[in-house]
Amino acid sequence: MSEGVSLTTGVKGPSPGGPGSALGQVRGAVKFDQVLEQAQREMRLPRFSAHALARLEQRQIHLTAKQVDEIGRAMARAREKGARQSLLLYGDLAMVASIGNNTIVTALNGAEMKERVFTNIDSAVII
Repeated sequence: MSEGVSLTTGVKGPSPGGPGSALGQVRGAVKFDQVLEQAQREMRLPRFSAHALARLEQRQIHLTAKQVDEIGRAMARAREKGARQSLLLYGDLAMVASIGNNTIVTALNGAEMKERVFTNIDSAVII
């Protein structure tokens, strides 16, 4: 088997079209558009820091897949506007998000939001 260097990783591996390469495997091949669509979907979904996950669990806040998707879309809109750190308001839930990292940093429910001061944010998004 011939070895080549991958243009994307610099790691030696089978050369393009060789028996062990993706190009050499016709059966079960995944189409590029499918891979791209999956990557875009994953990029839209926000990540939750360990702190945020602990706060959600502690405060018994349960998010559905639809809600997580809506939060991700809101973060994408904030990113398009140049936001870096945002306060996201979603019903009676407030979250602080690092837009550049696509990460929810912390979360509070409605009762805990009263008389709170949110610092180090440059934007707010009402979902």
